[in-house]
Amino acid sequence: MASVTLQRNNMVESQVRPSDISDRRIVRAMLAVPREDFVPASQAAIVYGDLDIPLATGKAGRSLMTARVFAKLVQLASIEPNDKVLIVGAGMGYSAAIVATFAQNVIAVESDAALSKHARAILSKHKIANVEWVDGPLTTGPTKSAPYDVIIVDGAIDIEPTDLLAQLDAGGRLVAIAGIGPNGKATQWLRHGSGFSATEAFDAAAALLPGFERAPAFTF
Repeated sequence: MASVTLQRNNMVESQVRPSDISDRRIVRAMLAVPREDFVPASQAAIVYGDLDIPLATGKAGRSLMTARVFAKLVQLASIEPNDKVLIVGAGMGYSAAIVATFAQNVIAVESDAALSKHARAILSKHKIANVEWVDGPLTTGPTKSAPYDVIIVDGAIDIEPTDLLAQLDAGGRLVAIAGIGPNGKATQWLRHGSGFSATEAFDAAAALLPGFERAPAFTF
């Protein structure tokens, strides 16, 4: 157990703090939450490495973001203590567990039944009561709980998240990795009345979430 704690501390000191993370709430949460509980047992040995951690394989492969990218994305969301936060593509629950330490309400939506089953069990084990877990499609999200102050898309998207943006409250923020591979940019959308502004914040890469693929272009 001490070895795991040391690895977690090393992850924060070598990956998170040097990445301009000034929000101490994020640092405290990533020091406290046992990241190894929120991945398949087969990946626990590498969970504190500076790499994406596979959660599910196959056509819709899913991954846990690197600690540095995730921390910077959460910081970009500028979460306030009373915010209602939606996490899209919440995987096995790590992102929800982190955000739940400093946001009032967290709604987590996941489309993969196996990932959801694990997440529900681990969140219950750690008695994280302010997370509402929803099984459903990622692109539309749980509309019945809208509007949201913050939406965090826990992965990469290759299309504008139109349906999710419509669920932001006035002044609400949506953050995501826009673009795939080396073209990815962490982006913040901010709601102004009925319109939105988008700002690219930093280069980043993450696994593409199912449903957010760009339609194939036809050539003649």
